[in-house]
Amino acid sequence: MKTKKIGIFFVALILLAGSIVYITGIKQRKSPDEVVKEISPAVGSIKTFISSTGTILPKNRLEIKPPVNGRIEKILVKEGDEVKTGDTLAWMSSTERAALIDAARAKGEDALKYWEETYKPIPLLAPIDGEVIVETTQPGQTVTASDPVIVLSDRLIVRAQVDETDIGKIALDKKAIISIDAYPDTKINSTVEHIYYESKTVNNVTIYEVDLIPEEIPKFFRSGMNASIDFIDKSKENALLIPVEAVYKEKGSSYVLVKQVNEIGLVRAAVQLGISDDKNVEVLSGITKEDRIIIKSKAYSLPKNTRGKNPFMPGH
Repeated sequence: MKTKKIGIFFVALILLAGSIVYITGIKQRKSPDEVVKEISPAVGSIKTFISSTGTILPKNRLEIKPPVNGRIEKILVKEGDEVKTGDTLAWMSSTERAALIDAARAKGEDALKYWEETYKPIPLLAPIDGEVIVETTQPGQTVTASDPVIVLSDRLIVRAQVDETDIGKIALDKKAIISIDAYPDTKINSTVEHIYYESKTVNNVTIYEVDLIPEEIPKFFRSGMNASIDFIDKSKENALLIPVEAVYKEKGSSYVLVKQVNEIGLVRAAVQLGISDDKNVEVLSGITKEDRIIIKSKAYSLPKNTRGKNPFMPGH
């Protein structure tokens, strides 16, 4: 009888051990359509942006026009040159001087030299410190008092078009990052200098123009270039960050799945979230950087193809 009881006890023990192994296997087994990833929270910086588009323009565009009708004798600058107030940009003759000089030239070198010294040409002077952005007039070309000979800009800026729904988040001295369409890999730091008071309508959308001053103006800046602008809305340093897909929502609350140390299974940890940049989200409370976070996601695969059949066509 005693031997029989011992045999029953060992059979029960074996069944119990098998049950434990089976249940453990069920707990650890995941769906073939589910991908499980384990990550640790990171500490870093996070920023949110307000995006818009804009154009490179001169802050102050000044056209240098001749005081009288006449002829351009000499151009002293070229596009891209930096000039100072009072610098001579070009020399021109009035219509009367041009006719007199041409007549003297026909009489010989002595007559030409005499009248060039007696009847001085008119200088075109730079009224501001700036850069030459247009210089297309050629010596010998006839001009009128309404023709711009040279165009100056005191500096190039970026004028952004901001949607009216976002303009309330833009303020003077707010930082922004500029990316030129022609040079997308170069990021240029800038600051908001002016917000225009009057709105404009572009493609049935109300926008406000915002002027940005680059901290440094790259050599490749050209008036008329298109730009993408990211205004820095919010920023945080030394923030505890996790991927957005690690956060789950339920009944208005947020939680993450935390792996328990030395235990089988996961626990839900309620978290309070801060700012998000669509890739990462700041965690204000609920977890620490030592926790191991589990991310579960669906596994997607293309349908199995059969020889001679298009897998994207409906079956027959």
